[in-house]
Parts: sequence; structure tokens; C-alpha cells
Amino acid sequence: MGQQGEFKVTPWTVEGLVDYEKLMRDFGTEPLTPQLKDRFVRLAGEDHLLIRRGIFFSHRDLDRVLDDYEAGRGFFLYTGRGPSGPMTLGHIIPFYFTKWLQDRFRCNVYIELTDDEKFLEESRNLTIEDVRKWSFENALDIAAVGFNPDRTFIFQDMEYVRNMYPMVLKIAKKVNFSWVRAVFGFDMSTNIGMIFYPAFQICVTFFEKRRCLIPAAIDQDPYWRIQRDIAESFGYYKTAAIHCKFLPPLTGPSGKMSASQPESAIYLNEDEKSIRRKIFQAFSGGQPTVEEHRRLGGNPDVDVPYQWLHFFFEEDDEKLRRIREEYSSGRMLSGEIKEILVEKVTGFLEKHNTRREDAREKLSLMKYEGRLAKEMWSKTIE
Repeated sequence: MGQQGEFKVTPWTVEGLVDYEKLMRDFGTEPLTPQLKDRFVRLAGEDHLLIRRGIFFSHRDLDRVLDDYEAGRGFFLYTGRGPSGPMTLGHIIPFYFTKWLQDRFRCNVYIELTDDEKFLEESRNLTIEDVRKWSFENALDIAAVGFNPDRTFIFQDMEYVRNMYPMVLKIAKKVNFSWVRAVFGFDMSTNIGMIFYPAFQICVTFFEKRRCLIPAAIDQDPYWRIQRDIAESFGYYKTAAIHCKFLPPLTGPSGKMSASQPESAIYLNEDEKSIRRKIFQAFSGGQPTVEEHRRLGGNPDVDVPYQWLHFFFEEDDEKLRRIREEYSSGRMLSGEIKEILVEKVTGFLEKHNTRREDAREKLSLMKYEGRLAKEMWSKTIE
């Protein structure tokens, strides 16, 4: 995609202060209305803070997914990870939501590790060995989230390609260069691997003859626009999607957290000392001095530590409301919000990394030995 006014959103780049209302108009997605949220929560049997707080805000055909669920047809989930380096908090949060969806709706989850794409991205300068290493390390973090091993299949494109290749070729034959150039902004200097790659990412939506629901950040939506134009010609459903906003970088409210910019991100393997340093250097909505802050108050709408609490790290709505009120009035200082966030983030990562140590056996089940993994390795997608 090209530039959208004062900001830019593509599958590889997010720049500027994103106007999500404008982005929905430009991408042609639908807002997650209060009525649809209520129906979604009712069928799930419980609420989730990422829905309640509007972090997931946009969708394609979520209403049809719920129709299928109520009719007993069910649906499946698809998400993924580009293994270009260690995972950050921004990467892992959508996986926790996907796991919640799996638990509430009892559905299969397919998790694609796009090692091929990350090797092909020339700006990354990664070797085949690099992406293989990071595929394994990232998969351990994903397994630590706690997916049901018998309902989850984690796979690397370069490893699983022979099972996918017949369908990948069929997709590629339907999509010409003019089309992907218009959707992704490819030009005459783009390597031919990147031009071919969208066929791989689309292929996973055809792993089952049921509707696919993709929970992901909205920057991945261009792939699904192509899928929705060709799916029915193959006898499959148009994929559905539910889109989340970006966890803002520590450096300011614009763009998204990037693993390639260490000061903007917190990695899952980061120690408490480094977490504390980064959070205390994070962009603040407070005033330059304590005296001014007490008099004028802070601005939680641009304060990154507050935004992180709102996004995921403070589950209690009443506590979050009090923090906002205290900070806006000047009774709570920026350092106090940052201290709260340090405690929340370190607690979250301690639990996650404890589970990661025990995740190797679960990962083996999700990749090769579990019910769904064995089923997928035994069939060719065509």
C-alpha cells in the first residue's frame, strides 16, 4: 500500500500517527460495532479486554464467522510470524488473543513461520541459517502461549513447502504482477521471490473447507484482499479477519514497535534492568517539571506507558480508570505510571519465560506429533 495521508501502513512498514478510521476507509474494512462485539462475547462465553477496549477494532466477515459457528459448521484460525529476530511484546500479544479464541470456540489454529519471506526481504540481509534459527526460537515463544497441541499446527514454509506447493502454484497462476504491484507497491527492483511470496501466505486460508478467521494487525490485510478475490474460484470461502491496532513504540505514539529498533521495543527475553531503563525513558505525556504536572496534569492519550497499560497490561478496568483520572489531574506523576508498567511487564515476562522453558515438548507436538500436525503432514493441499 502507498502512503495514507500523514501515515504509511504496509505489511513491512508502519510510519506516522495512524488514523484508524481513515485506514478502515482506505482498506475497505468494517468497524467492530457494539452490536457485533456483544454477539461475539455472548458466543465466546466471556469478554476479552482487547475486544472490550477496542484494540481489535475492524473486521472482514466476522458476522459470517459467527453465523457459521451458530450453525455448527465451525471455523478455523490462521496467524503467523516472520522469524527475523527475537520476538517482542508487540509480536506476542496477538498470539495470546488467538489462544483465547481457540479455547472459547474450540477450533484449529494454523501458525505459519514465514522463513522464506524474511530471507527474501532484502532490507533484512538474513541468511537461510538465520531464519531457520529464529523460526525455532520464535516457535518456542509461540508454544509457550499455551495452545492446544492437538488443535494447533506450527510450520515453516521452507520445511512444509512440498505439501503446499500444488495450491501455491494454482494461486500464483491467478495473480499477475500488475495486481501485486498495485496492492503491495512492488516495483521493477523487487526480487521475484517477494513477488511470488503472497501465494504462500494466501495458501494457508485453504487448509480447511471451512471459513478461515485471521486475527492480526491491520498491516497484514493486503494479503486477504487478494485472497477474497480468488477464493471462491477454487471452491473455498473468502477469508474473514479481525484486525488489531499497533502497540505503540516506547519512543512515541507514532508507528509501531519494531524489533529492528531496540529502544522502541521490549523483547521477550529482556532482563528486568533493561526493561526498567527502557520504560523510564519512554515517551511521556507528563509536564516538564513536577510543579507544572501537579498544576496542569498529564495527557494519557499520548503517554506511551499509559497506552501500554490500556492496550494489554492492566486488566482491571476500574484500576485503569483511576490511573487515567489521577494522571490527568496531576496527582499521579509520570514516574509512578512507569513504575506500575515495569511491574506489570516484568511479571508477564516472568510467567511467559517460565512456560517457554517447558515448551519444547509441546512444540514438537504442534509441529510433528500432535493430531492436527500428523493430519497436515499426511496430506497435500490442492
